[in-house]
Amino acid sequence: MSHSIPSKEFTVLMALMMSIVAISIDALLPALGQIGNEMKVAHENDVQLIIGSIFGGMAIGQMIAGPSSDALGRKPILYAGIALYLVGSVFCYFASDFHWLLVGRFIQGLGVSAPYVTSVSVVRDKYSGQNMARVMSIVMMIFIIVPAIAPTLGQFVMHLAGWRAIFGLYIIYSITIGIWISIRLEETLPADKRSKVELKSFIREFKTVISNRTTCLYMICMGLLFGSFIGYLGASQQIFQVQFNVGEDFALYFGGLALVFGGASLVNAKIVSKFGMRTICQWSMGIVILISALFVVLHFVVDSVTLPMFIAYAIPLFFMFGLMFGNLNAIAMEPMGDVAGMASAIIGSVSSILSITLGTVTGQMYNNTLIPIAGGFAVLGAISLLLMRIEQKTSSKESDH
Repeated sequence: MSHSIPSKEFTVLMALMMSIVAISIDALLPALGQIGNEMKVAHENDVQLIIGSIFGGMAIGQMIAGPSSDALGRKPILYAGIALYLVGSVFCYFASDFHWLLVGRFIQGLGVSAPYVTSVSVVRDKYSGQNMARVMSIVMMIFIIVPAIAPTLGQFVMHLAGWRAIFGLYIIYSITIGIWISIRLEETLPADKRSKVELKSFIREFKTVISNRTTCLYMICMGLLFGSFIGYLGASQQIFQVQFNVGEDFALYFGGLALVFGGASLVNAKIVSKFGMRTICQWSMGIVILISALFVVLHFVVDSVTLPMFIAYAIPLFFMFGLMFGNLNAIAMEPMGDVAGMASAIIGSVSSILSITLGTVTGQMYNNTLIPIAGGFAVLGAISLLLMRIEQKTSSKESDH
């Protein structure tokens, strides 16, 4: 067993483990147009599947990685996940066909689930109470910065050595993290505290999750909300580089909006105890619906929507998303104390499957205008708000009896 890792080093390692997801998505965004051209993708919207396919792998991977790490220990699952991610990265690097590239991205998604899910469990194993909150807050601060700098990093690597070199970056990143874990991180879940993976217990806990009204409704809300977000994410390169012709400034615009998102998450941590998670989510969702509906209407009022108009819409949109980001999952997990590990895996997988499906549909509707994207935010947001109101009313009635 490795010696106990110092707190600062541990925090950085956990942040980098969680950040593999953000780097795997955001660093590749500036290259999507070039990949589409080189691989002769028939329909320009199909390049969005490069983003959707990694989410598809994650949807399945989360369901496997979470329970497996509870049963077999954290490090074996981390090794397996990083190895799988490495295989997917190599697959993508050598892919000569677009469909094989998507297969590689799916394998990456399966693998990346392990460090993404397990990192939170490792922090929970080593720390509790205020110490855990302190470590997680620092982890999240680093995690927030990564999406802001990842597109610039990807763009730099692409100019230096071509888009395939971005997958070379992923290979180096995953090998580095794997070696770091092997040498410095001790196993945080002793054998006597591990659970058994049994089909009966899985079915029982799955029923527990889907039979709880609050958990189920907020799980669907997460899927709807992030479905609209994935629609934007997949189309972001087309929006900035094709529709608004910002060229290499894409990384700056995308990174700036990512910082707005991250900043709002920090603001939420300060205000959530005063206003409450449900109130923040409902007000934020209401604002998302309103500004998105107004932005759709704007398309029929002006001759053409300009980049400053889009940025004026996107800043409050991303800020509201940042306020809701942690709260939705926290509300869904609230009633799941007894089956937290399995519940987290199920909620993550089910909401991801829903969001990938909706996000892919929304993204594929992109038509060189922002109507499908903003319309997706408005419509899916309206359904989410309705579900939130239903949950609140039914919970209030039950508490009255």
